[in-house]
Amino acid sequence: MSTPRGYCRGRGHCGPIVLLSVGALLLLLSPSSVGHASAFSGGARAATGGSSRPALLATQSRTRPSSFRLAAADETTASDDVNKSGGFGEKAPPSAPPAPSTTASSPSTAAAAAAATAESDLTSRLLAEAREIGECAALLFGHVTKPDGAASADGIVALCDDLDAVPSVRSPDRDELMTTTKIDLRSRAIRAARYEALNKLMRRDYDAYVATASFLSPSRIPRDELPNVQDVPYPDLPEATSAAAAAAAGESEEGQPLVADCTLDSKSFDDSPLDKLLLGIFRDLVTKNTGGVSSPKAGIEGLLEQGRTYMTQPGQTAEAQHAMVKNTLGGLMTPVLPPFYRIFMGGIVPQLGTDLDGKQFGPWFYAPWLTSVVTPTFFGFLVGPSRPNTRKDGQWGGLVVEKCKFLQESGCKGLCLHQCKLPAQEFFKEELGLDLTVSPNFVTQECQWSFGEVPLSPEEDPSFPTGCLVGCESRKAMASAYASGSGERPAVSCL
Repeated sequence: MSTPRGYCRGRGHCGPIVLLSVGALLLLLSPSSVGHASAFSGGARAATGGSSRPALLATQSRTRPSSFRLAAADETTASDDVNKSGGFGEKAPPSAPPAPSTTASSPSTAAAAAAATAESDLTSRLLAEAREIGECAALLFGHVTKPDGAASADGIVALCDDLDAVPSVRSPDRDELMTTTKIDLRSRAIRAARYEALNKLMRRDYDAYVATASFLSPSRIPRDELPNVQDVPYPDLPEATSAAAAAAAGESEEGQPLVADCTLDSKSFDDSPLDKLLLGIFRDLVTKNTGGVSSPKAGIEGLLEQGRTYMTQPGQTAEAQHAMVKNTLGGLMTPVLPPFYRIFMGGIVPQLGTDLDGKQFGPWFYAPWLTSVVTPTFFGFLVGPSRPNTRKDGQWGGLVVEKCKFLQESGCKGLCLHQCKLPAQEFFKEELGLDLTVSPNFVTQECQWSFGEVPLSPEEDPSFPTGCLVGCESRKAMASAYASGSGERPAVSCL
C-alpha cells in the first residue's frame, strides 16, 4: 500500500503510519474479522466501535504468529491515539451503528424456506388426492366386476353402513379441504357401487330386489337412488282415503270397478322456454290432426281439453285416437329425425333399391340407453321431469317420470291409455324400430318408460288396473252427454 506523501516528510511519522497500515491490512485479510472491521478513511473509527477494536486485535493476536503481534499492538496504540485526538487533531466523529450480524436469516433465505415448505405441502396433498381417487376407483370397479350372483341384501346393507360412516363435509373453510373431499368423491363412489349392487340383485332375483328396496327405502336409500321403482311401495302413502273413495263410488257406468285416485299432493311444473315452444307446436299439430279441435285454454290444460273433446266425439274409436297421436308425434320429430333414428338406432336399412331395403339388423345395443338419456330434454313439456334408470330386467334403457304432468292434470285413465301409452308404444315400434313399454302408476302418478322392452297388451298386463279413475272428468262428461241415450256413444273404454 502506498503512503500519502504529506505524512512522510518527517521520519517520526512514517513508522506509526506504516505499522497502522500493515495492521489494518492484516485485519482485513483475516477470516475471523469478516463483518467486524472497516477500512480506515480520513482517520474514521472502526465500524464496530472504538471500545471493541482492542479486544478484536487482542483476539487476533492470540491466533497469529508472534512476528505479527508487535505490529498489531502498535496499531492498537496508534488507533487509541487517533481516537483520542479525533484523527490527528480533529474531533472524533460519532460512533457508527453496529453492523448487522451475518447469522440472521436474510429475506431470500426465508423465501426459499417458505417455497420449499409449500412444495412439500403440495406434494403431500397431491399424493393424498391420488390415493383417495385410487381407493374410490377400486371400490367401484370391484362391485362393477362382481358377478350377479354375488349381489345380496347383506352386501347392500353393508354399503349403506359404509356411506353413513363417511363424514359429512361442513367445513367453513372449504379451501383447505382436498378436492376429492369437496366433491364427496367417496360418497359418490359408494352410492354408485350400491346402485350397481341393487341392479345386479334385480337381474338375479327381481322379488328379492323389491323386498330389499322396500325395506331400505326411504330410510337408508332415497327413492330417486333406486334403479327401478315400479313395484316398490311409495313411502307414507295415504292409501286408505283413496281406497275408501273408490269403494264408496262403486262401479262405473259400464259396470266396471273404479280405480282409486292418486292421494299425493299435486306438483307444480315450471315449464322452460323449450317446453313452452314444443307444447305450442304439439297443440297446433293436434288441431290439424283432429280436424280443427282446439281450446282457448293455455298450456297443458288446453291440450287436455282438446284431447278430451276429440275422445268424446260421437262414434270415436281407440284406433282413431292412436293414429292422431302417432301423426302428431311424427310431425313433432320433423321428416328428418325418424329416418335418422331408424338407421342409427333401429338398425333398419333405408330404401336403396336393394334386396335388404327395410330389413332390420337392430336395434343397436346402445339405442335403449341413448334414447333414455336424450328423451327427458324433449319430452318434459308433456310428462314433466324425468330421469334415466334401469328396466325391470336390470338393463339400461329405462326412464322414470317422477310425477306425470299429463296424468295429474287429466285425471283420466282413458286419455292416458289411448292418447299416450298405446300410441307411443306403437309409434316407437312401427316408425323407429325400437320396442317400448309404458307403465303408468295411477296410485303415485309415476310412469316407467322401458326402451327396448316388448310391451304387453293392457288386458295381459297385471300392473294395468281395470276400470276408470274415481275422479275422471272424461267419464263424467260422457255420462252427462249421453244420459238421454241420444247419439252414438264413443267406442272407447278405460279397460
